[in-house]
Amino acid sequence: MKHTSLAARYRPQTFADVAGQDMIKAVLSKASAEDRIAAGYLLCGTRGVGKTTIARIFSKALNCEHAPCAEPCNECGSCRKITQGIHPDVVEIDGASNNSVEDARALRENIGYAPMEGRYKIFIIDEAHMLSKNAFNALLKTLEEPPKHVTFIFATTEVHRFPATILSRCQVFSFHHLPEEALAKHLSKVLTSENIPFEEGAVRLIARRGAGSVRDSMSLLDQTLAYGPEKLTAEVVREILGLAGLDALRMLFGALAAHDCAKTAAFCRDLASKEVDIGFFLTELAGNLRSLFLMAECGRDSLAILGAAQDELDFWAETAPQFTSGYLHAAWQMVLESQRSITTSQEPAAALELLLVNLALLPKLLPALAADKALAQAPGGGAQPRPTQAPAGQ
Repeated sequence: MKHTSLAARYRPQTFADVAGQDMIKAVLSKASAEDRIAAGYLLCGTRGVGKTTIARIFSKALNCEHAPCAEPCNECGSCRKITQGIHPDVVEIDGASNNSVEDARALRENIGYAPMEGRYKIFIIDEAHMLSKNAFNALLKTLEEPPKHVTFIFATTEVHRFPATILSRCQVFSFHHLPEEALAKHLSKVLTSENIPFEEGAVRLIARRGAGSVRDSMSLLDQTLAYGPEKLTAEVVREILGLAGLDALRMLFGALAAHDCAKTAAFCRDLASKEVDIGFFLTELAGNLRSLFLMAECGRDSLAILGAAQDELDFWAETAPQFTSGYLHAAWQMVLESQRSITTSQEPAAALELLLVNLALLPKLLPALAADKALAQAPGGGAQPRPTQAPAGQ
């Protein structure tokens, strides 16, 4: 039997079930309850944050047999058909493959027909930024003066590609990345439903790796569970997803504190041999440098307020005294500025090694950089003329 992904199995069916996006849910739910429906809605934001899911829930709320209502009942025939994707009045269109002006004209002709079963004829256009300029122009008049029974819901990850004429005719809702806490809570709920024991650290690690995307986080959880662990632990998650743990970071910071280039280079080779995700490692390194800086400046209690795990607090409290605040701040800035160039480099492992060796030598490099800066700011641009050698005999 084919496996159904966790993302599909636990796709929310009501506004209340959707993780995050509270203001957007509240506005659309109230609009449905009061039957104040706009001609067009534009849902924009990064991948996996609930745009298509909320579009479907909104469609169900509008066409539910108990409408107008704030939430779909998910029990009537209309709700069930929309959930199954077979409702004749709710049409989902892939903007990438239906982006021509002919497709837009055919859509416009279809709009003139009254709904067959529901109260509204709803067109959900996913990846709508892929529509051509002519296709957008063909929809302008329809969006400005649509039939009362029609509404459009555009979903896009690239709102900047939308013509201003379309934006002005839609209600625009910007979806945001979910915070780590909200993602961890959602993943914990799924694991509890699946009767799978888990460590809080493992869930937080997947949520952090998901980088604000519910779908990415659910896919990572699915990948981890495919291994079949009896209990989901942080160690298992790191092993399967190729992530460096606190032990690796402890080794790295020890080499940096000792200004040991050889150990730092050996650490890089070890990372490469374990095929660790370099992009996520840099994200974790920057996060740990931030936390170490805050630990040095504000103390342990300030980080505990931010919701850090106990093992992380212990690690930062142990490591922070080995560095000055100035070093931690400079290192944090260097890692943040180097992330993009390293992950897009043709030799990311070599670029990472150069960064870490620079961090190991940073106390020596900082005075040299300061001297170069002072020299450059000196009169004459820092280029001091060489003394003229006197002729022989003078």
